[in-house]
Amino acid sequence: MQKAIIGKKVGMTQIFDELGRVIPVTLIEAGPCTVTQKKTEEKDGYASVQLGFEDVKERKLSKPEQGHLKKAGVAFKKHLKEFRLEKSDELNVGDEIKADVFAQGDHIDVTGISKGHGYQGVIKRWGAQRTPTSHGGGPVHRHAGSMGSCSDPSRIFKGKIGAGQMGVEQTTVQNLIVVKVDPELNMIVVRGAIPGPKGGIVYLKNTVKTIHVAKGAAGVSVNPQKASARINPQKASARG
Repeated sequence: MQKAIIGKKVGMTQIFDELGRVIPVTLIEAGPCTVTQKKTEEKDGYASVQLGFEDVKERKLSKPEQGHLKKAGVAFKKHLKEFRLEKSDELNVGDEIKADVFAQGDHIDVTGISKGHGYQGVIKRWGAQRTPTSHGGGPVHRHAGSMGSCSDPSRIFKGKIGAGQMGVEQTTVQNLIVVKVDPELNMIVVRGAIPGPKGGIVYLKNTVKTIHVAKGAAGVSVNPQKASARINPQKASARG
């Protein structure tokens, strides 16, 4: 991981590019984040930094949290998150990371807690099919139906789809493109949707996907053995 930052989802809107095409985007209030802890290979076995986001009053933190931040000598932060950055050795406790750590055109992964949908059935939660609605189907059209086996194994295996709490899970959307960065407003604009409701905390980091650079269009081959190099004189296109 090369760079990362903590942010807050502001909401979605749309912008127009230079060709007049509509681009759906999400606005993220990213940073400023303060380095609250630094771990090293010699002392901890791995290198990482802990970032703090959003100032908070001291009375709203627990005693361990207060002691942790007082030891670091930084302002009290509401959200803390550890990132294993490649260049974490260059950062020190108290350093500030702002939105301009990312630039336009960067590919990032955004992690957040998905929206909660409450207790839902198998149709909405898992996309299950309903039962036939005629010939005595009864009031069970949206029920899960039979899902158990016979006397062996006489139980339902773990992981079987069923009704239950939907949402409120950690979700990551990969390979989003940064459309715009505004350091003055601490704003990062990314193309597409990200997890969570408005005001939800999200973590931005460079994508784990391999980005393939688009190459130029293939031209006509000069190899006479290839079909693209052959010219049939009988065709009208060849006669001009």
